Amino acid sequence: MLENTFTLHTNGTGYWSTTAKAVDVEALDLQYITNDKDFGELCIHFATDDMTANCWDTSTMGLIYTDELFMQELRTYLQTVGFTQAEADDVSYSEQGMQSDTYVSCDVGAVFIAALERLEPQHVHAVWEECADV
Repeated sequence: MLENTFTLHTNGTGYWSTTAKAVDVEALDLQYITNDKDFGELCIHFATDDMTANCWDTSTMGLIYTDELFMQELRTYLQTVGFTQAEADDVSYSEQGMQSDTYVSCDVGAVFIAALERLEPQHVHAVWEECADV
């Protein structure tokens, strides 16, 4: 989906981490959507290479999951690339078990998916075809 690096921040107030720092995001990727395009998973891939100043290491820093500042800045960033506030607000953290060592997993709803289909129809169609009847 979006593969340009940008920086978000954590403030260390999440349930799984007390680390406050800048985090480079390398890509946003829609991984899954339902047949009805009313629910999906958006993965926010962050830098993990310790040669990068703004990398995130879950083994020492914990999960970004539930950090309020990270989500707030993600929604603000989405508005800079064409999403409305309502569309950006249709992104929220998925459950803890969905989180990864290389990305933050988020749930997205029909409002976000419709906006993404407007902005990147080929990507949404490709994911929809891949996930059909899963």
